[in-house]
Amino acid sequence: MITGKTKLLGVIGHPVEHSLSPVMHNAALAQLGLDYAYLPFPIAPDNLEVAIAGLASIGVVGFSVTIPHKQAIIPLLDEISPVAQAIGAVNTVTRRGNQWVGTNTDIEGFISPLQSTYQQDWTQKIAVILGNGGAARAVVAGCHQLGFAEIHVVGRNVQRLEEFRHSWENSTVGENLQVHSWDHLAKLIPQANLLVNTTPIGMYPKIDESPLIIEELADLPEGAIAYDLIYIPQPTQFLQKAQQQGAIAIDGLEMLVQQGVAALKIWLQQEDIPVDIMRQALKKQLGLGE
Repeated sequence: MITGKTKLLGVIGHPVEHSLSPVMHNAALAQLGLDYAYLPFPIAPDNLEVAIAGLASIGVVGFSVTIPHKQAIIPLLDEISPVAQAIGAVNTVTRRGNQWVGTNTDIEGFISPLQSTYQQDWTQKIAVILGNGGAARAVVAGCHQLGFAEIHVVGRNVQRLEEFRHSWENSTVGENLQVHSWDHLAKLIPQANLLVNTTPIGMYPKIDESPLIIEELADLPEGAIAYDLIYIPQPTQFLQKAQQQGAIAIDGLEMLVQQGVAALKIWLQQEDIPVDIMRQALKKQLGLGE
């Protein structure tokens, strides 16, 4: 029952109709018995500044940020966490006093399964990341946080790759980061203990596509982890092919859940978040069996 006392949370994006965030957040809020509602707010880029002011004026407690606003919102916020500054993107905003404070929980979301289910000593390991967009930035920062010995980013546009590398130069992240054009992949795959797809290749509706063909994945080392940030379809062609080569597969659903858990902890200022309820709500929405 939504009343005048109900506290508001939400997600801003354009488009935002397909966002799964309301499904998992409202499931968690209901389980916790809190008088909160989490709503999708479709906001066109031209309206971003006035929308942020509007959200403040109606007393919104906090909101998630999705494409295309993750970078554009930064100058409109009063404060940004060091982690969001390092990535250059914000995905979670909270109202503190009369100020908007932005952070990024994508790193926590990304590294969560690597810290819990597949925990190991990463300091001797090599990460290879496909793509060099915004999602790749969170993955690079996450791999750095886990202590990977080497982080290799592979992309198709040499100029963009150089800009990507250059953007980390004033950070400790840049010390063990290397960038490569796509034709270097054959040399990198045999070293990749963690292979991450941050590109949209293979995402619904183009579910027959993969960033790599099966022959390219044949040289993955034993015990390698293939991680796809895409969560529809499950599994993606990329993960199916990697599993055929004996790799451990992680899909993007867990990252989505865990970045949401981290956001709720910030908004509600409590540690006890019903992660299983959130995961189940998403799986049900996506028609995925346990």
